[in-house]
Amino acid sequence: MHIDEYRKLAEVEDAMWYFKALNQRMLLPLKAWRGKGADVLDAGCGTGGLIRFLKHNEPDWSITGLDYSALACSLARERTDEKIIEGSITDLPFPEEHFDIVVSADVISQVEDASKAVSEFARVVRPGGMVVINVAAYEWMWSYHDDTCETKHRFRKSKLLHIIRACGLTPELATYANMLIFPFVIARRKVFPPASPTSDVQSYSPFVDSLFGTFTQVEYKLISNGGTMPTGSSVFVAARKA
Repeated sequence: MHIDEYRKLAEVEDAMWYFKALNQRMLLPLKAWRGKGADVLDAGCGTGGLIRFLKHNEPDWSITGLDYSALACSLARERTDEKIIEGSITDLPFPEEHFDIVVSADVISQVEDASKAVSEFARVVRPGGMVVINVAAYEWMWSYHDDTCETKHRFRKSKLLHIIRACGLTPELATYANMLIFPFVIARRKVFPPASPTSDVQSYSPFVDSLFGTFTQVEYKLISNGGTMPTGSSVFVAARKA
């Protein structure tokens, strides 16, 4: 991402509707480890928002954050006491079977070889462990937001599932996400883009935050009860290592 985007991210990710929904969704498939210890890697931790959320909900988890950006690592260290390492998700500096859980939120979209990143996740997770991935959906949704965030790929669910299975992981949950707000995203990015666009990571009005937050909570309840979304602005997959 552009340098300024990391500073924006640190300012808004604890409050913005998108990250509240994303963080809650990332925790959803990890029920087996709730209330007990687990070794967790946040692969592409950015400025530490997901780490803060996971640690608040699961204080017994030992969480390591890794990010390619020195600035992101510096901001993450300011915002969390967990271990933060500078490095690449395509060449993780950890031994095999080192973590119970690997989470990666909106990161494999930003590397040239997403398959190599997922292969690394599979390598460092223990047998029976879980890999949880969220990515941007649909190449046709490419916009100013992707240019600013330096996105390399957007994914269909089928493409992400193919990569995950090829890396030896077994999907247990696979769905699109942010379906109810998807028409608004399409309108903003494809029909009525801002005159001087950066990314859509920013503060929104209380009305917009409340409205979109309500939509994402409805989706969260549906997914929690075994439902899946047929479309949306993100793809969300949780897979287990045999």
